[in-house]
Amino acid sequence: MSERFDSFEEFWPFYVSEHSDATNRLLHFVGTGAALTALGVGLLTRRKWLIALAPVLGYGPAWLGHFLVERNVPATFEHPLWSLRADILMFKKMLDGTMRAEVERVTAVSNTDGDLDDSAHRDDESNGGSTKVRVTFEADKPIDPSTLN
Repeated sequence: MSERFDSFEEFWPFYVSEHSDATNRLLHFVGTGAALTALGVGLLTRRKWLIALAPVLGYGPAWLGHFLVERNVPATFEHPLWSLRADILMFKKMLDGTMRAEVERVTAVSNTDGDLDDSAHRDDESNGGSTKVRVTFEADKPIDPSTLN
């Protein structure tokens, strides 16, 4: 990873690109929701063990999403505070139903100097050798709870 960012606004597109898989985002959503619930209940009931459990509940599913689904390294390791802020923003955007559009916006234009395979690579001198690629994710559809039996 080793990316340098001077602001959260610079970090956010990187964070979104590291969360392009809908299953990874769902695991983050579950983890963040569980962590916020444990933190809130722990503070209200003064149960310190619930407060201590909150990071485990939050990071456990999220890290599984990175290592097993997205196959990348969590941004938390190098940018812990911006990553936490981004986790909460992504949670809010998922509640609002706007995160899918945010992923599409951030990943819509990609430079071919990145990790695109050869079939997506095309030299185009009119834009300095980069190609605009539109990316969509079939797995990024709303979950129908009735199908989870």
